[in-house]
Amino acid sequence: MGELAEKANVTRRTIDYYTNIGLLQAERSPSNYRYYDYSAIERLNFIEECKHAGLSLDDVKKKLNERDAEEIDVLDLRLKIKGLEKEVSNVVVQLENKNNIELKSLRKKISNESLSLIQTLLLLIKD
Repeated sequence: MGELAEKANVTRRTIDYYTNIGLLQAERSPSNYRYYDYSAIERLNFIEECKHAGLSLDDVKKKLNERDAEEIDVLDLRLKIKGLEKEVSNVVVQLENKNNIELKSLRKKISNESLSLIQTLLLLIKD
């Protein structure tokens, strides 16, 4: 906690208070010491910026909750993109293994938008 306080330029008491009111989350060691990950520094800096801008701690908490929700949305989007990348990779492998007659048949089943996306991805993959 002392190291975090020093890096974030706040007091230990501030960290303790923010943890108690739910602005910061701490993990517990087996010996019951609190420890914080690197994101706690960023979070403390954000809290301090909000305070200097005149926001109350309740407003800061709301902003942090909104920010956390946005981060979850971004994470969900990244997971979906990874899934799509995997699907596209599978399609690319299948396309590479098809002969011309099978490709023409497959193209009829795929929408123009999907076909354009696959062609663009193929160009990007080959580069």
